[in-house]
Amino acid sequence: MAVQIHQIYRSVPPSLSPVGFTKQSVGAGDIHQFPSVMMFNKMDGRNRKGFRSSVKVRSSLETAGAVVVVGKVTEVNQDTFWPIVNAAGDKTVVLDMYTQWCGPCKVIAPKFRELSEKYLDVVFLKLDCNQDNKALAKELGIKVVPTFKILRDSKIVKEVTGAKFDNLVVAIEEARSS
Repeated sequence: MAVQIHQIYRSVPPSLSPVGFTKQSVGAGDIHQFPSVMMFNKMDGRNRKGFRSSVKVRSSLETAGAVVVVGKVTEVNQDTFWPIVNAAGDKTVVLDMYTQWCGPCKVIAPKFRELSEKYLDVVFLKLDCNQDNKALAKELGIKVVPTFKILRDSKIVKEVTGAKFDNLVVAIEEARSS
């Protein structure tokens, strides 16, 4: 299993707010970039003034094909979760453990998405705690949904249970500063 981390640069003109990343097509271990609203610095790997850096973590698991882009929430399953967390290294990872039928999960989901757009140095993931992901949910010690697990260096460092947005923000801030 191979995991790659790629640095992407996008220009952020003052008149435009960041609205998205490039469209991505993944196949046979490659990541192809297509033009979008944002412009990318493909000349070299240095971050220059006027460019905002973001990280894309890609797991090359054949069963997964998962692409994680900072600034967005990525749905994971028990096959893609650990490879992505391990590839993130010392980056903060926030996992939203939810179910389809959970009312509070549905209420906090848009706020969780907003946090992913705010904290571009954090990887935001979602795990549907359904029958298919039961083993991972049990491994992570889920007792109630929603539960948010905050990881660093592949270890859980914080946990927030329930749809407590303010507590989640505080936990993310603490994990980022440690």
